[in-house]
Amino acid sequence: MSVSGKTALITGASYGIGAEAARIFAKAGVNVCLFARSGHVIEALADEIGSPALAIEGDVRIFNNLETAVIACRDKFGCLDILINNAGVVEPIMHMNHSSYIDWDHVIDINLKGVYHGMRAALPHMKAHGGGTVLTVSSGAAHSPVEAWSHYCASKAGAAMLTRCLDKEERANGIRAIGLSPGTVATPMQRTIKASGINPVSQLDWNDHIPATWPARALLWLCSSDGDEFIGQEVSLRDEAIRRRIGLTN
Repeated sequence: MSVSGKTALITGASYGIGAEAARIFAKAGVNVCLFARSGHVIEALADEIGSPALAIEGDVRIFNNLETAVIACRDKFGCLDILINNAGVVEPIMHMNHSSYIDWDHVIDINLKGVYHGMRAALPHMKAHGGGTVLTVSSGAAHSPVEAWSHYCASKAGAAMLTRCLDKEERANGIRAIGLSPGTVATPMQRTIKASGINPVSQLDWNDHIPATWPARALLWLCSSDGDEFIGQEVSLRDEAIRRRIGLTN
């Protein structure tokens, strides 16, 4: 699968992995639709990238926003070939005993329901076009409990299962569903985690985190035929063999 000329919708595109994915995909010849709540930020990024980029302000918690974004991608570039479910939050970091159900719901709405909304909005258009790739940014927290991250762990575990369900239902229809667990990445989220002072992740040094360009390059790689063997699975960037295949170095 050549990505040049394809169109990708990237949620959470205002910073970190999403913004770097937009830059790297555009350099590979992909039209990129940047979706985030921070309209002025993604507009600036779209201006930086140029004509292959379209900024779409919206909220993954609202299904109609993503449905509108998919239509905007199709109207601007002719189709939607790739969906990158990247939008995610971890704050507020809190033990369950002191948690607010409103804040807990907020994280679930973005990290889990937002992924479903993206998938549900994109699927009819991808299937009508003969298939597509759905990549969801996962986490090691989807598989192991982390202190004070009950909302994040639960939401990421649910999103990982959504990837498997999507694969089971739609692989035969040309849908390539894959998860990517990047490990800890040097993004603003890590500064929030560091400031909490809770759990071992907050004790990591900044230099322990990989740059956001690494998962961005991994997402592009998963869109190629080299990613076919991982359809329906989750790829971990902690795996040195995977890093070597992508061409990432320490």
